[in-house]
Amino acid sequence: MSDDLGEKLLALSCPVPVSDTPNILLGHGGGGRLSQMLVEKMFAASFDNAALSEMHDGAVLPVPAGRLAFSTDSFVVRPYFFPGGDIGSLAVHGTVNDLAMCGARPLALSSALILEEGLPMEDLWRITRSMAEAAKAAGVSIVTGDTKVVDRGKGDGIFVNVSGVGLVPDGIEISPRRARPGDVILVSGAIAQHGIAIMALREGLEFGTTVETDSAPLHGMVASLLDALGGDVHVLRDPTRGGVASVLNEIAKAAGTGVSITETAFPIAEEVRGACEILGLDPLYVANEGKLLAFVARDRADQALALLRAHRYGAEAAIVGEVTDEHPGRVVLKSRVGGRRVVDLLTGDQLPRIC
Repeated sequence: MSDDLGEKLLALSCPVPVSDTPNILLGHGGGGRLSQMLVEKMFAASFDNAALSEMHDGAVLPVPAGRLAFSTDSFVVRPYFFPGGDIGSLAVHGTVNDLAMCGARPLALSSALILEEGLPMEDLWRITRSMAEAAKAAGVSIVTGDTKVVDRGKGDGIFVNVSGVGLVPDGIEISPRRARPGDVILVSGAIAQHGIAIMALREGLEFGTTVETDSAPLHGMVASLLDALGGDVHVLRDPTRGGVASVLNEIAKAAGTGVSITETAFPIAEEVRGACEILGLDPLYVANEGKLLAFVARDRADQALALLRAHRYGAEAAIVGEVTDEHPGRVVLKSRVGGRRVVDLLTGDQLPRIC
């Protein structure tokens, strides 16, 4: 979260009387008066829209003709406030981006919160306002939701699930299986930012400047790419958990093709590279929350690169590799010293609880 946004959110007073209930109680999830107060004064007021104001068991939405994309994601990041963001904005951006990677334009989101007894009410208010600001900035409404409270010590503060639906325009077919030999692979910016932001906070690392998450909504950038290139965009993925390496492996296996990448082509901030060396991490495996990989037809690669760089979230976009009919199902990297090595899937988690 930016300093300006953080100050703006903190300047707003929590509408729940924190002098009476400064922390979440089990009663806030019990369906009674406390639950009603939390839903009406905090969630409904923050996410205000016509569908939500019906206060029904679900939202009834008009749906334009076409194909729907549907996605869901749960967020358990620890700590839930971190440089450049928090669990609330991260959850909204994550689901908006999952829809965008299907080629969809987001229509509506849901929000399900699992709260631990004792969670400071002011923290919940700050996260709620952050979700509302992120949704508003992305141009999408949170139209339904749910809240549960678990016993103290059983929930680690707060867990957030956000689901969403979006509309896929006619003529757009985005799928990992559509990667084909000759496709050029682009990344929208510097990698490994989010994972290092969380790890630096946990480990108390300092680099002279604060490493912030790259969490951001990518659907606007995707829309400009699809509007210009249409069916020549074959695959889109946001390299979150497992980073670029895991995503490329999944696509290579799904398409039955090989993927060749060049280590020096990936943009990486110097402080992130330094942190990876200190922590013994390979940036190719570190999570991102505001970057995408695009597989496009070779003769449209330069146009795609220009479109990405013209967007606020794609200024550092680069061409990082290509799809090949060699070594099907594998990702091969040309290293900075000129050698070649296979980039495989990790056996376990390199960085747990980062999203």
